[in-house]
Amino acid sequence: MSRPIARVLMLLELLQSGGLRTVAELAARLDVDERTVRRYAQHLLDLDLPVESVRGRHGGYRIAPGYRMPPLMLSDDEALAVLLGLLAGRRAGLMTATGAASETAAAKIRRVLPARLGGRLDAVLGSLAFTAAPGTPAVPRTAVPQTAVPQTGVLLSLADAVRHHRPVSIRYTAADGRRSERTLHPYGLVAHAGRWYVTGADPALGEDRSFRLDRITEAKTLTGTFDPPTGYDPAERVLSGIASAPYRHEVTVRVQGTAEYVRARLPAGIAIVEDLPSEGGPEAETERWSRVEMRVDRLDWLPAVLASLDRPFVIERPDELRGLVTRFAARLAESARRQGPPHAR
Repeated sequence: MSRPIARVLMLLELLQSGGLRTVAELAARLDVDERTVRRYAQHLLDLDLPVESVRGRHGGYRIAPGYRMPPLMLSDDEALAVLLGLLAGRRAGLMTATGAASETAAAKIRRVLPARLGGRLDAVLGSLAFTAAPGTPAVPRTAVPQTAVPQTGVLLSLADAVRHHRPVSIRYTAADGRRSERTLHPYGLVAHAGRWYVTGADPALGEDRSFRLDRITEAKTLTGTFDPPTGYDPAERVLSGIASAPYRHEVTVRVQGTAEYVRARLPAGIAIVEDLPSEGGPEAETERWSRVEMRVDRLDWLPAVLASLDRPFVIERPDELRGLVTRFAARLAESARRQGPPHAR
């Protein structure tokens, strides 16, 4: 698409957003002079689109009130955002009583997309896994920094590589600022806690690795193919990698309860939970214990989490956590004994 035509369509998109747009504002957004804006507006009029010109110091252009615009034109970024938003809404349970509406909306958008873009978006949706169970509320958008958003081109390229089992070369910036270029055999894309991850094999290291997509500045598909391992769970791999990453504190706690019970009550990705072998007779089967291992930067939030398990527990390490739990329990006991002033009772 030539640049003038692209800018005419951009002008239409700006006017579709509603309201009156001044010529100066449109010129700045389109990176052209005001005379060119007027020429682009005339192009839209020539296409029988009801673009109105408002004269005066605060005049400009707008779409005639009440006019029903033709089908929306979406860029690659916009189409991906809409489809992912519909998918995330369904998983989080954020839908109307007519649950099929989001599915039909996605199908309509998918039908009108160009084959090139439609295939790439299908690759994203087909290769994407979630660490949270369906119905789990989404992470608030304000909790995820804008810098954590991956580039659309990187996401599409990796999804295509996952789908066709193609190796990729990525440029990656680690948390400490170190930059590297490496080859990856991508097995899957994972959405976890408002961030995107890609997990797969690093042939140079001979081990599996997971990378945050927002830290990948470039992804190039390489020649050749690879065979992904059978039964590989990308979401589980990302969660175990996050839970075993080095942090300031290493925590080990034994909890009276099965690993399934404990795991369901801890935030995904912070803990490795395993059942402990039972000891004793049949009575011991009703008192199963599990071991919880966590690596965290702070300990102050753990007493409340352990209390929420509503099960007996034993702290194996660190000793600092024992003091925090003791003080937390004392504060709870003091609050339970406290009575309000007479007028509040």
